[in-house]
Amino acid sequence: MQRWIPIALVALAAAAAANAQEYKAPRTSWGEPDLQGTWANDNEYATPLERPAEFEGKTLADITPEILAQVRKQATDRMVASLAPGPRGPDQWWIENLDLTKRAQPWLVTEPKDGKIPALTPEAQARRAGPQRSSFQGGQFNSPKDFGALDRCISRGLPGSMIPVMYGNVYGIFQSPGFVTVTYEIIHEARVIPIDGGPHIGAPIQLHMGDARGHWEGDTLVVESTNFHPLTVYRGATPSQLKLTERFRRVAQDKVAWSVTMDDPSTWTAPWTIAMPLGLEKQPSLPFECHEGNFGLRNILSAARANEAKQANK
Repeated sequence: MQRWIPIALVALAAAAAANAQEYKAPRTSWGEPDLQGTWANDNEYATPLERPAEFEGKTLADITPEILAQVRKQATDRMVASLAPGPRGPDQWWIENLDLTKRAQPWLVTEPKDGKIPALTPEAQARRAGPQRSSFQGGQFNSPKDFGALDRCISRGLPGSMIPVMYGNVYGIFQSPGFVTVTYEIIHEARVIPIDGGPHIGAPIQLHMGDARGHWEGDTLVVESTNFHPLTVYRGATPSQLKLTERFRRVAQDKVAWSVTMDDPSTWTAPWTIAMPLGLEKQPSLPFECHEGNFGLRNILSAARANEAKQANK
């Protein structure tokens, strides 16, 4: 079974799912399935990665349209409550632009069927015992090296760049003979993916978005990425061991089904997969002026020094 099917099952009624499976994607002028367009997954903002406790014992196949409708309502209510007008910024914008009533599924992990990330290996548990620092988690900030790659406007890595946050969840897909290019609004990155099925680059070369190689399986674009950089490797995986396998399939004129499988036997006891739909986006991708002069880094570092001075004077 292709991995895009569960998305249709949980996102749509049975008739709509059947129509999605029958859809035939348009072709490029050179005959490949046409994935091109500007796509977004804002509707999946804050969708839990793993199955919530309230759905204990259920799989995505058990989620009826009625249950999904309740999930959507609860998600919207929680977002509105967390974004009540206040000093944090233009909260009304989030309410108007994040439409969680269109959320496709109640959690993102589709494999294993229990919706849970497989257990960490002992080796991975030992790696996780070290300090994890970012401006979101706190820490002792003494230099820019104490910040994560996102804080430093370097990269969100993969599949982090495809997991929606509060804004900037826009992706461009462009095709030419022999290549597919995917662009990301946040951190303004671009992946140029050869689709000749050729070998990966040499092991010593490490890239923030990995080294991607693609091929077509029917109407599905399959992209395998390896050679990850330690700074941006996903969830503390082993950069030299992690293999990500993405699948892109156009299932409707305005929808692309996307999934990614994480496989790293040194980190997880089994491979696991997340999936979500990408919807056609009317607004083009916008420039992402990360930190606009690095004020974020400067201010966090100066605040750390000010806090040290305050503690010293107590």
